Amino acid sequence: MKQKFYDTAVKQETAVLVGIITPNETDEQEKEYLEELEFLVDTAGGKTVKTFTQRMQRPERATFVGSGKLEEIKEYVIAEEIDMVVFDDELSPSQLRNIENELQVKILDRSNLILDIFAGRAQTAQAKTQVELAQLQYLLPRLTRLWTHLERQKGGIGMRGPGESQIETDRRLILNKISLLKDRLKSIDRQNETQRKNRHQLVRVALVGYTNVGKSTIMNMISKSEVFAENKLFATLDTTVRKVVIENLPFLLSDTVGFIRKLPHHLVECFKSTLDEVREADILVHVVDVSHPNFEDQIRTVNETLKDIGAIDKPVITVFNKIDAYQPAQTHPEDVAEPLTLEDFKHSWMAANNSPAIFISALKKENVNEFRKMLYDKVIAIHTERYPYDHLLYTIPEQE
Repeated sequence: MKQKFYDTAVKQETAVLVGIITPNETDEQEKEYLEELEFLVDTAGGKTVKTFTQRMQRPERATFVGSGKLEEIKEYVIAEEIDMVVFDDELSPSQLRNIENELQVKILDRSNLILDIFAGRAQTAQAKTQVELAQLQYLLPRLTRLWTHLERQKGGIGMRGPGESQIETDRRLILNKISLLKDRLKSIDRQNETQRKNRHQLVRVALVGYTNVGKSTIMNMISKSEVFAENKLFATLDTTVRKVVIENLPFLLSDTVGFIRKLPHHLVECFKSTLDEVREADILVHVVDVSHPNFEDQIRTVNETLKDIGAIDKPVITVFNKIDAYQPAQTHPEDVAEPLTLEDFKHSWMAANNSPAIFISALKKENVNEFRKMLYDKVIAIHTERYPYDHLLYTIPEQE
């Protein structure tokens, strides 16, 4: 008898991306935004096959995009048997319901996609609780779309409101669960606060920056640890703290979750306790991927998020990472741009506008010693101010 074998591999879901270009955005900006959205889809395990854009004054209230564009998307989704359609902005509950009814496939918005990635990346009890809380807060106003099958029931005596009563039951259950999760987070926060108090004697340095700029690689390089690092968005979700010693001077270095454009507000709220390491740090090391074509926008996004969590006024070292991958702008397409030297970087507008700044390649270990020296100088200054009689123990001996 011939034995049958079945393919048990999970099929990779295919996705179509949708974005709109508003008057205050350029085609290039929207292209970059959708490339980031494609990276998010890839991080979540999907595969992007096509993108759709539409120039509009503002999103259509009912369907986000115009009816003609939605019909175009529908034709493509049916013809290519697409699994899901992902929108670059957060959809309202009514938009989500209307689009699902029209396209008859899974619909995700940017917030939902980020939440899905966070759910897959969370490792600690705190991160899992925070993600679950954010997911429930996102789901609460969107409950009605889960009960569309009840709308097809005929009206009349005895048939009124079964869907609504079920939705109200679910809403009550979710609100109770949200309350429990908030209580659980408060308990975890108290435990973490006790741990931070025990570490209060040491100067604390926090790595911050846009997602996928190399924070974890720098963490591993400076602390000689093995923090998980990967070329994907949100590779690090749980805050990692390591004790680091440079020239006999100990301090604490923490690696935090990366920021991103249009990070869902309720997700920021839920992760504020995780970001306590940033708020309570003595020094922030703002890591920037200088090879990214829109790193200036990423710097602005990080600064806005730091402002939101009340950490914008701290001493900052700006670390421009990935100088080995930096591509200078070309005036003409046929020009061959010469790569910048370390001296070129030091005398560039990037250094002038972000002082103090340092230029490194964490991957190639380029200019790492100068970065360590700058970090040491910042830490010893704070340590000396806090413990004035200890500074002789940590003075670097002069080289003969």
